[in-house]
Amino acid sequence: MFKPNQYPTLIIPVLIALVSLVFQIADLVPQLRYSRFLIEQGHWWLLITGNLVHLGWGHLLLNLAGLAMVWWFFIDDLKIWEWLLALLVSGLFVTSGLYLFDVHLIWYVGLSGLLHGLFVAGGIRLLDKEFGFAIILLIMLAGKLTYEQFFGSLPGTSEMSGGPVVVNAHLYGAIGGVVSGLLVHLIRRFAGVSDSTRTF
Repeated sequence: MFKPNQYPTLIIPVLIALVSLVFQIADLVPQLRYSRFLIEQGHWWLLITGNLVHLGWGHLLLNLAGLAMVWWFFIDDLKIWEWLLALLVSGLFVTSGLYLFDVHLIWYVGLSGLLHGLFVAGGIRLLDKEFGFAIILLIMLAGKLTYEQFFGSLPGTSEMSGGPVVVNAHLYGAIGGVVSGLLVHLIRRFAGVSDSTRTF
């Protein structure tokens, strides 16, 4: 069961899920996916919306399950403004990384890269409370990313997603998670933000 002070934080994953569902139902994937050609034409918003559209219902449900897992692990560790910062930074690292370094990639969709960033940001924050558990989670994710860089996507993930997995999106998202996690730490330190004001 969720505690009453956790309810406002739940707004964020619920909103992400609803937006993704609406985009899928309305069949807006072709218009909102990351597209190198359209971004070069000035459609900069695709750097954001590309993270929120999916190949199909299987891909969407798989990513929403991942979203629920991230919030389950870290709902107590980041406040609303910290989740929003992690979302923005990690999401932009995914699509900007693809744009800058994966120049042959024409289009991309999905939450998975962004989810890797949220996982890392939550793990970094958890270091202050449960260091050992946080280290285990971060090492496991680092192992997954390393495997993907050398051997490609995990067995079965392409079949579940309904298309090839862009593993570099996971890497860029995780780097964005490191950046956003460190930003949260620095802001808390220099602004004197207290955990007693848990919600915002």
